[in-house]
Amino acid sequence: MINLLLLILCFSAVLFYGYAIYAAIAFTNRSDTTDPDFHPAVTILKPICGLDRNAYANLASFCQQDYPEYQIIFAVRDRQDPSIEIVEKISQNFPNLDINLVVSDRIIGANLKVSNLANAITIAKHEILLIADSDILVGRDYLQRVIQPLKDENVAVVTCPYRSSVQGWVATLEAIKNATDFHAGVLVSNQMEGIKFALGSTIVIRKQVLEAIGGFAAVADCLADDFQLGYLPAQAGYKVVLSNYVVEHVLTTSTLADAIQRQIRWARCIRVSRPWGYLGLIFTYGTVSSLLLLTTAENSILTWSVLAIAWLMRLIMGWVVGVKILQDAVAKRFLWIIPFSDLIYFAIWGYGFVGETVEWRGQRLKLTKEGKLVLPQESFIE
Repeated sequence: MINLLLLILCFSAVLFYGYAIYAAIAFTNRSDTTDPDFHPAVTILKPICGLDRNAYANLASFCQQDYPEYQIIFAVRDRQDPSIEIVEKISQNFPNLDINLVVSDRIIGANLKVSNLANAITIAKHEILLIADSDILVGRDYLQRVIQPLKDENVAVVTCPYRSSVQGWVATLEAIKNATDFHAGVLVSNQMEGIKFALGSTIVIRKQVLEAIGGFAAVADCLADDFQLGYLPAQAGYKVVLSNYVVEHVLTTSTLADAIQRQIRWARCIRVSRPWGYLGLIFTYGTVSSLLLLTTAENSILTWSVLAIAWLMRLIMGWVVGVKILQDAVAKRFLWIIPFSDLIYFAIWGYGFVGETVEWRGQRLKLTKEGKLVLPQESFIE
């Protein structure tokens, strides 16, 4: 019975890999034109906490856009935050840009990043908002291209895929996971039903839509604030679009323990945001289920064939999504470690089913069944 179940899991994973390859090809064949005459004014919101690797280059890349009119608002909570010095340097180096710095410790919820955004938006001048994490690096054509889907009045949110820049083997494992597994799921979702969520790499949202879903207060206690800023508009009937612009995500070098804690946080975040989708990930771990089948069943041509097909399809999917679509240099160089990466993240996926706390920004927070964070000083009463 157990072998039959494992065989079914292997078969479903191969189907998933095949469909992900199809979704990736369909995505890259999509016709996306850039209209040089479409350039509405944009306000860029950049929440910052501390210094990311390559901090100046990351933030300055948003100041080097070939775009006629945009405002940038950097927001931090602590007046002693080292990022303030970087922002001041950027302001000096780009004197002709509309650059603002908001320093405020006002908190509207447990998610301090969202509080930063809520503080920043108070001086936003334009109807179209663009939110991007501080560890994102972009090219000069970024703003012009990601805004294009808004030519369709029905589009309320635009988000972007990303590839990772890394240092160290720990970050390399995370980058492989993001490029060849996470983004495969994003492309499958996009192909099957249209994307219904957003990624923190880029969130373009109309201000009126943000207000319609309750503003930043609606996601102030959510761990997956980026997910919700796409999900809530989609639930309200608005259209969310996945741009074909791939941004650069500068992964912070970290210890193995920090990386595992981060992955556990993301796993529990997905579990509470999309519980059935999280459970369904069992059908995508073909490398693991085929290896288990090989160890539990009789050593036969069938079991070896299943393993070979599952692993081959997994590597092909990783190559198509990570190398061809995202043009991720890490995925190209380290494609061969995908099976090892899958084993690690399968264990993390299993561990993600238990526990209610997450480590985030030096705080230990409780994650409720609704995906909300509870501040440390609050009592954990169910």
